[in-house]
Amino acid sequence: MNDPITGLPIGSPVDPSPAERPRRCTIEGRYVTLAPLDPPAHADALWERAARPRNDRLWVYLFNGPFHDRAAFDADLAVKAASQDPLFFSILDKDSQSPTGYAAFLRIEPVHRCIEVGSILYTPALQRTRGATEAMYLMARHVFDELGYRRYEWKCDALNTPSRRSALRLGFSFEGIFRQHMIVKGRNRDTAWYAMLDSEWPARKDAFERWLHPSNFDADGAQKFPLSTFNSGPIGVA
Repeated sequence: MNDPITGLPIGSPVDPSPAERPRRCTIEGRYVTLAPLDPPAHADALWERAARPRNDRLWVYLFNGPFHDRAAFDADLAVKAASQDPLFFSILDKDSQSPTGYAAFLRIEPVHRCIEVGSILYTPALQRTRGATEAMYLMARHVFDELGYRRYEWKCDALNTPSRRSALRLGFSFEGIFRQHMIVKGRNRDTAWYAMLDSEWPARKDAFERWLHPSNFDADGAQKFPLSTFNSGPIGVA
């Protein structure tokens, strides 16, 4: 459309009402629960599952870590728990209520209704499970359905191939590479940008829910159809 006075092209009108800021709350799922990061309650399990030399690979693309010293790990967790942006949630196994990872909302811009998910740490206990996917579904649902955001972002080191695959699998669209975007741990980081829009969310939500439904898994827990199948079109799972 064009500006009625100047005739120059302008963006379409948008409701200027701001979104809500995310708050510390509990979000229940079928396989996992998202809960505010709580060091006294969560540090022991996260230390055991995420720290120590055997898990150094988990930290390669994160802004901090790895941690081989418990005091340093606890200090970092305390900073995360106190932060408002990023706002961290522990990912708790539904049955044991034990933390298996964490993730955060960050770069929170209620005025523009734009928000990012990031600082994601999935321990081996969470990786490649239904709960891993459900955690991302719960965060996206909270952003779009409850807080009213119009843009949901995913950014990662352009060399982080698993994260880039995950973004596409989850239904984010690739938007480009920001070259020499950051210096992280003394190294260059080119950043790959992905996003999901509120207009895309109903179809993405349906895909998540169809993939997560118990009928999509066989008796051994193996998926019958991958999430990408549901994101690309309908298929007969109730």
